[in-house]
Amino acid sequence: MTQRHQDERIRIREAMDRLLAGRPTVSNGSLTVTALAVEADVHRMALMKRHADLKNEFYERVRNETQQVPETEKRLRETVGKLKKTAANQKEEIDELRQQVTLLAMAGAVLVDGRGAPPAPEPPP
Repeated sequence: MTQRHQDERIRIREAMDRLLAGRPTVSNGSLTVTALAVEADVHRMALMKRHADLKNEFYERVRNETQQVPETEKRLRETVGKLKKTAANQKEEIDELRQQVTLLAMAGAVLVDGRGAPPAPEPPP
């Protein structure tokens, strides 16, 4: 591990402590990875890729120490809820379409078979 890498990790941990204590120095104080990166003066992607373990630790601490659900988890839960509702609506629509197909197939069979066909028109006089 390089010295730069170790320095970043130290800054990230210090930034975690400040954010969780409600004492941000340079960020907006929100409990997000973006705010953590700003607070630690680390590029967000470095936090996401090189220090993923610290990102996960941060979210775990947010959950345990503040009894809050991290913003990303809230957004994911909202998305999952919307997708479940969409899937339920689509299932309902598919069921209705299947019923219509069955009815149309039965109606087509009756018409082709000749049973139930309307009487032939009378020839003109």
